[in-house]
Amino acid sequence: MLGKKKGQNSEDGIIRYKMSAGDWVFTIINYSVFAIFALMCFFPFYYLFINTISDNQACIQGRVNWYPVGVQFSNYVSLLNATDLLQALKISVLRTLIGTVTMVLASAFVGYLVTKQEMFARKVIYRIMVITMYFNAGLIPWYMTIQMLGLTNNFWGYIIPGIVAPYNIILVKTYIESIPAELEESAHIDGASYMQVFKSIILPLSKPILATIAIFGAVGNWNAFQDCMVLMSGEPKLYTLQYLLYRYLTMENNLESIMNSQGGSVNTDALDKALNSRAVEYTVSMATIIPILLVYPFLMRYFEKGIMIGAVKG
Repeated sequence: MLGKKKGQNSEDGIIRYKMSAGDWVFTIINYSVFAIFALMCFFPFYYLFINTISDNQACIQGRVNWYPVGVQFSNYVSLLNATDLLQALKISVLRTLIGTVTMVLASAFVGYLVTKQEMFARKVIYRIMVITMYFNAGLIPWYMTIQMLGLTNNFWGYIIPGIVAPYNIILVKTYIESIPAELEESAHIDGASYMQVFKSIILPLSKPILATIAIFGAVGNWNAFQDCMVLMSGEPKLYTLQYLLYRYLTMENNLESIMNSQGGSVNTDALDKALNSRAVEYTVSMATIIPILLVYPFLMRYFEKGIMIGAVKG
């Protein structure tokens, strides 16, 4: 009844509602609040960017707040010329691509297997995987295990430990259980094997949840630096971009401590290093953010549907 009082049937058959004064006030307030919130989320990236293209001296003096001061792009040119950063970028990209693809494929296949009632010890294996989400042996046993497997100072130390992701397997399993069983039964009647069903039916229909866990995996691999710090200490060529950023941040803090301990007076070389480290820190931070910002919009349309359906049942 309320809809009939407020609505009017248009020529195309769509009911259009007239907004009252209260509706307009609510809409304006609602949009204003979300616009302010969006600006609050966007401003840190904007602030970081304008500092990377501003004069380094103005940046270190805190004179860059709302707009660039002394626009220059030498920081990005220096970044491209730095061989250690380019090598770290290569390692980060390879780690993210290979780690994400292997994790997604493993999660999809294992998630499909644990939905099969005829799988041997299905419930036991599934529960063991779930237990590992809440209990682990700790850093030292984990490191000893990785070392015994020969994965220290080895690129595959980034990939192999992350292939099996229990949380993602649970999401995929729940999503696959929402797919009508008749599709798989008809394929088996036509003589299809489990692998053929998985390849031809399960994978194409599971794109939303696979895109969801791909986002989780890509962001996790791209941002990780603790495993690099622990496992790759003897192989600088395998340092990731995030770990180099951590090292630059640590170096800057050490230089600032030296400057403070000397009463604010320090030699020119140390001061130049401090300025350069601050510029590198901001520029590398921007470089680590851009790839994820570029990839995320393409997967966002799958994300909401996948995470909602995958989280309905456990």
